[in-house]
Amino acid sequence: MTKEIIQTNKAPKAIGTYSQAVKVDHTIYLSGQIPLVPETMTIIEGDITAQITQVFDNLKAVAEASGGDLGDIVKLNVFLTDLSNFPIVNEIMGRYFQEPYPARAAIGVAALPKNAGVEMDAIMFLKPQEYPL
Repeated sequence: MTKEIIQTNKAPKAIGTYSQAVKVDHTIYLSGQIPLVPETMTIIEGDITAQITQVFDNLKAVAEASGGDLGDIVKLNVFLTDLSNFPIVNEIMGRYFQEPYPARAAIGVAALPKNAGVEMDAIMFLKPQEYPL
């Protein structure tokens, strides 16, 4: 088993005792992303649409730093402080993902860090690289 810590300045720095992502062999565990703007480390201004978009942008940055892209995500967890915003998640997710979509869960929560309205985490799987003999 090989373990690697993934870090990129294109996504928000960890605001606690965790890594942006951890790669174990061909599986990458992406930590929860809230709608922080990486450059300012503040919640993006605007409505829930702006927040959801920023979270997908943050996940995309970490996925790319891991050597993959959003299409490699096999499991996505969505945490919302207001589940009535779930149709907006579906709409925006359609801009970032194509079929086949990852497995997904949507969970209503009372609160999220920094008063965010949305947080997402994910699991990615990268196909082993084939090397010529």
